Amino acid sequence: MTRLTRRALALGLAALPLPALAQRPQIAPLTAADKALVDRAATYLQGLTEAKGRFVQTDARGATTQGTLYLKRPGKARFEYDAPSRLLVVSDGGNVSIADGRLKTFEAYPLMATPLSIFLARQIRLDKNVVVSRVARMADGFSITARDGKKEAEGQITLTFSDSPLALIGWTVTDAQGASTRIRLTELTQTSGLAASLFVLRDPRPKNVGRPKA
Repeated sequence: MTRLTRRALALGLAALPLPALAQRPQIAPLTAADKALVDRAATYLQGLTEAKGRFVQTDARGATTQGTLYLKRPGKARFEYDAPSRLLVVSDGGNVSIADGRLKTFEAYPLMATPLSIFLARQIRLDKNVVVSRVARMADGFSITARDGKKEAEGQITLTFSDSPLALIGWTVTDAQGASTRIRLTELTQTSGLAASLFVLRDPRPKNVGRPKA
């Protein structure tokens, strides 16, 4: 698996740093009904302090992978890909780390450089430091497209919610070239007491790997 493929696999979960957009489109003001949905989503996400479930990921080429996820706000998430993949993505609240057990590779990125930080924040404020560019309604729910207003994270994320009951059912991350990676959540349930060790991922490689010999 190439480094580019690993980045594509992890994109929908870790939303890795993306190239800056050359131009940002004009955004129409949100209606009162749009703002009501944004507020409803923010309140729900604020209450989603710990959760676990399953995910199905579809990349820009249509390839699918799946696995188990754990969320613990603020800032913490763990995505374990099912076999035969040995990919593991962990956010410890400060950094997002990606370990590939098969290739024995390890990469880390600042969480704040990823759109995923929008809903892992300590205080969910979709009306502050976040630009909501679109609110779309569906027969059984709605979606909110947002990006980091401070421009620390490039790209955008679309959060999708079911309406009854209100629940986060997935998200899509779109890069500057328009390529999207979609995550669909299943069996997501609120929980408590998730072990702190779930959100720790250290570089497993020997310390001298990649270092020039004296």
